[in-house]
Amino acid sequence: MVEGKAADAIAPKSLQDFNPQKKPKSSKFAFACAILASMTSILLGYDIGVMSGAVIYIKRDLKLSDVQIEILVGIINLYSLIGSCLAGRTSDWIGRRYTIVLAGGIFFTGAILMGFSPNYPFLMFARFIAGIGIGYALMIAPVYTAEVSPASSRGFLTSFPEVFINGGILLGYISNYGFSKLPLSLGWRVMLGIGAVPSVILAVGVLAMPESPRWLVMRGRLGDATKVLNKTSESPEEAQLRLAEIKSAAGIPESCNDDVVQVTKQSHGEGVWKELFLYPTPAVRHIVIAALGIHFFQQASGIDAVVLYSPTIFKKAGLESVTEQLLATVAVGFSKTMCILVATFLLDRVGRRPLLLTSVGGMVLSLLTLAVSLTVIDHSHERLMWAIGLSIATVLSYVATFSIGAGPITWVYSSEIFPLRLRAQGSAMGVVVNRVTSGVISMTFLSLSNRITIGGAFFLFGGIATCGWIFFYTMLPETQGKTLEEMEGSFGKFRVKSNTKGMDNNDGEIQLAN
Repeated sequence: MVEGKAADAIAPKSLQDFNPQKKPKSSKFAFACAILASMTSILLGYDIGVMSGAVIYIKRDLKLSDVQIEILVGIINLYSLIGSCLAGRTSDWIGRRYTIVLAGGIFFTGAILMGFSPNYPFLMFARFIAGIGIGYALMIAPVYTAEVSPASSRGFLTSFPEVFINGGILLGYISNYGFSKLPLSLGWRVMLGIGAVPSVILAVGVLAMPESPRWLVMRGRLGDATKVLNKTSESPEEAQLRLAEIKSAAGIPESCNDDVVQVTKQSHGEGVWKELFLYPTPAVRHIVIAALGIHFFQQASGIDAVVLYSPTIFKKAGLESVTEQLLATVAVGFSKTMCILVATFLLDRVGRRPLLLTSVGGMVLSLLTLAVSLTVIDHSHERLMWAIGLSIATVLSYVATFSIGAGPITWVYSSEIFPLRLRAQGSAMGVVVNRVTSGVISMTFLSLSNRITIGGAFFLFGGIATCGWIFFYTMLPETQGKTLEEMEGSFGKFRVKSNTKGMDNNDGEIQLAN
């Protein structure tokens, strides 16, 4: 033994010993694919942002009530359920890339119809069409991005859909302010109709995107999948490792290297719902609870109420002119967008769990402070500048803390934790919960504020966010740095204490029963 060590010590060293390889650089091709795929999310962001200001003019022009405005604003979330429910099966059938094209085409039609809407019923129909396109886009963008991204930068790249949602919101806010000086009947129609432009750019850009390597393997196209993996991985060795893991998940022997093979273990939705809900393993049950929970608490904490009704909140806070309200709303858009850009660089450095817990803690503090300041303003008979300033500051801090964690991590986390065989339907299910919760919040916020006061509404959101923090702390393990295929092994236990390094550790874990 000693002799062997001595021999190793005096063995001649190779050139690589003196010049070790540098850490491989991130794939620029995967980066470009993530950007193009994530552009679908700008469709939802623009609609959210533009409706916050457009409804001011729609209400005046079409003589609508608060209830009609709530329905008009929030119903698109429920309409998007149709697209989300169809997107899982559609993406397994025609592929992730062409599902993105379909999403853009449907939204383009809806945006054009909204721009030419002559009355309230036609506008509702146009939002139905646009909502289906948004549902497709919300589901497919994070799934595609997760599937082309190398594990080391998956959090960074998979957060791009949320970046583009925030970018779209900011564009919508700017559009409100920019077109607010147009004649009443024309201004809001231009605001809505111009949303068709991003979908045209998307349709052209998607031609440069490859298909998802995981979808190609599930179709037996190993040769095409290998080419994509070689382009999107950080090294040839990583490409081979990713291919082997995908082949294993798809039931293809590792020794099989043919360009086209027959896949017997299909994943087109057959039996998926049974495995998700009727006969789940402990790990799958935990994954489903985590995915649905993170989507529910993201929206139930009131983010869409703030984003969609910012002008109304600022009016309640004491900003009297529409111009002041829209300018303050633009500040909300800038705050969200800047913080989401910061979050993209932290996801793969800090980890999902610490960033999420910090983010939700900041949201709780902001919501409760906002609730107090709005309550003080509501009960005051004079203009309190400190309370007005505090209200504006806490709105900005709320959207900032949301965007630095809860916003992007929800989409990153839910798209990466499902096994390959369940990923399309599982992700679609998460989007359904997300949109239903958002729809309920956005369709009831004005009525809720009138019933329990606007301060009371934010006290409620603060309480829900507190429950969300407890849920995340106990139920969500760290996923940073793990490949998609090994993700399932992290679940199956309630974790009171999570190891962010991804090492096996049973401290504070309770096994889920079958």
